[in-house]
Amino acid sequence: MGLFNRVRSILHRFLYLNRIERRLINNLILQGKILHQHNISNKEEILADIKKAEFRVFSQWGDDGIIQFLVDYLDISNKTFIEFGVENYQEANTRFLLLNNQWKGLVLDGDVKNVNSIIHDEIYWKYDLNAVNAFITKENINDIILRNGFEGEIGLLSIDIDGNDYWVWEAITVIDPLIVVIEYNAIFRADRSITVPYQAHFNRTQAHYSNLYFGASIQALCELAEMKGYSFIGCTSSGNNAYFVQKTRTKELVIKSPQEGFVNSFSRESRDKSGKLTYAKNDQRLELIKGEKVINVLNGQEEVL
Repeated sequence: MGLFNRVRSILHRFLYLNRIERRLINNLILQGKILHQHNISNKEEILADIKKAEFRVFSQWGDDGIIQFLVDYLDISNKTFIEFGVENYQEANTRFLLLNNQWKGLVLDGDVKNVNSIIHDEIYWKYDLNAVNAFITKENINDIILRNGFEGEIGLLSIDIDGNDYWVWEAITVIDPLIVVIEYNAIFRADRSITVPYQAHFNRTQAHYSNLYFGASIQALCELAEMKGYSFIGCTSSGNNAYFVQKTRTKELVIKSPQEGFVNSFSRESRDKSGKLTYAKNDQRLELIKGEKVINVLNGQEEVL
């Protein structure tokens, strides 16, 4: 086979696979639409327990279903979102919102390769999406948001940066999201208001070899939410993301205490000192990071796990 024919064969194969991928994505979106309609018919159950809205299209866990239910139920007029820590955006909390609901969005990631991947995805010209390479700190987050044209009320903010989540949310003042989705560390349990100490360049793996020392407890995030004017409405069944809605906009959503809404995580992502998975579970995970420093957000004092 000549060079021209080989190139043509490769091109045809690429175009064929691209068409198959598009059909699969279209089918996933259609299934998401059907599941959302089912959720609407079960509205009363979901208002009491948002976990019952879960389904997954592009989110890592069941966040697509919860977000779809909330944006439909809360009648959000400002259809904009910001999401931190999206990697290459193939698996994210807002991708379904972008493709299915045509919301406008800003996504941020600290790896330039991930951002370049997003920019070269066809969704980048098909939808109103801005992808920015930035390592987020509490010192730069407001400036990054403003420089990219976002200010005041937005529909949804999703924070998952595996470390300074509490400190960054605390620092944000230039936007007023109706819904906030933020990762919590279930290993810290629901009986302490604690977060890792702030370090501008916090790296989860470097902070502790186990990869388990990061973020904040659900109670700490609920304390912060209260100060910012948000109500806690629950967590994902995977025990990783917490949901907050502005107090004046919750309608008939059932508000929960940190203890009522807390969901433990059964993830077994712990590592040994060589980086290999050890599959520690339950209280074994806390033992691995016992003695590490945390900040009590109620009094600002340093404590240990």
